[in-house]
Amino acid sequence: MPLFGLAERPWSTEPAGEFPAFFYSGDRMKKVLSVFIDESGDFGAYNHHAPYYIVSMVLHDQDVDIQNHIAGLNERLRHLGYEEHAIHTGPLIRREQAYRNDLMENRRRLFNALLQFTRRLDVHYLSVSLPKKECPDVIAMTARLSRSISDALNGQREYLDSFDEIIVYYDNGQVELTKILTSVFSALFTQVLFRKVKPVDYKLFQVADLVCTAELLAQKIQSGGLTRSELEFFSSPRDFKKNCLKTIRSKKL
Repeated sequence: MPLFGLAERPWSTEPAGEFPAFFYSGDRMKKVLSVFIDESGDFGAYNHHAPYYIVSMVLHDQDVDIQNHIAGLNERLRHLGYEEHAIHTGPLIRREQAYRNDLMENRRRLFNALLQFTRRLDVHYLSVSLPKKECPDVIAMTARLSRSISDALNGQREYLDSFDEIIVYYDNGQVELTKILTSVFSALFTQVLFRKVKPVDYKLFQVADLVCTAELLAQKIQSGGLTRSELEFFSSPRDFKKNCLKTIRSKKL
């Protein structure tokens, strides 16, 4: 029987003493879907430097073992000098935070390691994008985002209903989004659990971060163009679409 296939420490988010989620239902193993969620943006006032709020949901059927892929990525990270590291693609591209002293070639290698890991995985994703200028306040933004997430999930209802249980993984980085996710998923699904994650423990959470970044950059290209640091990293919008976005979008439901 394969392990979770999710992380180096697959039960790190389970409450103490609770058995992990490959339970039995009748005569068969329960089908469980993991949903790893990350966001780009915030609930503050509209700012032309950050005009979109994006939520990406990476879906993984726990019957699909990805431990070998995780082991391969871990080995690649060790080789690159980033052992036990959670990749944050936005700061990586912009040379911020932990990456401010890293050379371009090293940052590209790290980015490509996560991108190729994603390419090899049997996962899917959903993503919603909200233009913040259309939301005059937090109440309007909350309502609009709730509807968008609900519509995205309902659009894949046949697939989602094929699972006995859904486990939502989020780092609770934004209280507003945490409340929306709890409300929407609880309204749509009867068997749903919520887990707070540490990004370093779950590679699929880092994939959700990558998806958010790619979808944000795609929106920026449509609405006005990439920043100087983004152009330096990807060379051109065409190269970004060809070398990155095409791979990411192949996983979109």
